[in-house]
Amino acid sequence: MTSIAPGASPSVEARQLVKKYGVVTAVDGVSFAVQRGEIFGFLGANGAGKTTTLRMLCGLLTPTSGTAVIDGIDILKDPLSVKARMGYLDEEPFVHPHLTGREFLNFVADLYRMPRGAQREQRMERLLGLFELANRDGELIGAYSHGMRQKIGLASLLIREPSVLLLDEPTNGLDPRSARLVKDLLEELASRGTTVLLSTHILEVAQALCRRVAIIDRGRITATGTMDELRAQAGSEQASLEELFLKLTAGPESRELIERLLA
Repeated sequence: MTSIAPGASPSVEARQLVKKYGVVTAVDGVSFAVQRGEIFGFLGANGAGKTTTLRMLCGLLTPTSGTAVIDGIDILKDPLSVKARMGYLDEEPFVHPHLTGREFLNFVADLYRMPRGAQREQRMERLLGLFELANRDGELIGAYSHGMRQKIGLASLLIREPSVLLLDEPTNGLDPRSARLVKDLLEELASRGTTVLLSTHILEVAQALCRRVAIIDRGRITATGTMDELRAQAGSEQASLEELFLKLTAGPESRELIERLLA
């Protein structure tokens, strides 16, 4: 895992983010910071507030209150500068169904004003080959499987080399080989200085990849830290991330039910 330089300025910051929909509070005062070159796990059950938080960080949603900062820039004050250096992959990524994979990568590169030429073509070929999509020329994305759409979505981020990646369930729908490829790729990107904020409910992925994690439950952060720090907070020195997650998020009734089931 990449070490964090003492005193380094955070690459991603959530500062007391709140998102309300009428009387419903989806995210309630979420704060955390991710350092440059770190793979940071954002963990929670479905509906806990992970996706809403990520969408506020990337500018797709406006916070009810609080601040989202990328590379020291408040996204509400300068959204174009933030989006130029950041890539966001939704759990269900939008990839144009009426384009081929190659056409879609070229479309994204044009949107971000990447110069056309040999360097861009070489990068596109490497990405299509890496994600095993190079032999899909002529096939429209609309005919892709879910896993293939996930991979072309990732490729569309990486073609422009953003400094920050916000990924919502990036291994969702991938077969084991492709999931391993994504894990190895994220580790290599982090080693080169890319910041990765990884939202997932697959705890094995988080434990394998992330130096630190934040656990969100019902819109609030319940714990943040390394595995050792979470174990200390939970009072369980040898606990796995799954055990810690259950202990730190389950209510009294859930804990009682689990204990009865495992008795």
